[in-house]
Amino acid sequence: MTDIATPAALALETLPSSEGRALRLSLLILIAILVIPVGVVAVGSGAGLIALPYQMFELAARAPLIFPTHMMASGLALLLTPAVVCARHHPKLHRSLGRLLGVFVVIGGLTSLPVAVMSHSAIAARAGFFVQGLVWLALLIAALIAIRRRNISRHAHLMLAMIAVTSGAVWFRVMTGTAIALDLPFEPVYSVAAWVGWMIPLAIVALMPRLVPKLLAR
Repeated sequence: MTDIATPAALALETLPSSEGRALRLSLLILIAILVIPVGVVAVGSGAGLIALPYQMFELAARAPLIFPTHMMASGLALLLTPAVVCARHHPKLHRSLGRLLGVFVVIGGLTSLPVAVMSHSAIAARAGFFVQGLVWLALLIAALIAIRRRNISRHAHLMLAMIAVTSGAVWFRVMTGTAIALDLPFEPVYSVAAWVGWMIPLAIVALMPRLVPKLLAR
């Protein structure tokens, strides 16, 4: 990840403190109304406590171990992410939660690959999910290498990039849910969402490297 300071990034990074607080509040609201429900539903679906949509039910029948494991690990990774970020000023807790998050990402990322291949979705959608899994794992590995080398700033930036990819699960559901609500052609939106849902958040972190840390600052 390079430190690219675009004009848009520089403008956003000089926000007044009041606007910064408003954005942080928006992030908290976003977590409350989107991240937590999506994570809980994923874990509940993987555990068999919440009924799956028909297409996912079929996929679970073809991959009775891999698919539920993917849903539960990925859902737990999504739910744990805010806690890891909030614990960043408490090194011991942050390290413990970060390691646990890494375990869930490895399990969720590795199982996402066969799940994407076995899915009956369009090829474009399957490719999007497959590449997302690869990028998710690659960013985690790069972040671990950075912290092993005591490069804390690079580790933090790579972890934020990994979190951006993790958030794709949320934006994917927002996009497909909007398509259903507006009666848009579902399959094309589904395929686009499989890529755009995680690529746009990742691009924001990559192109505005100082923005997210500024918003997270106390």
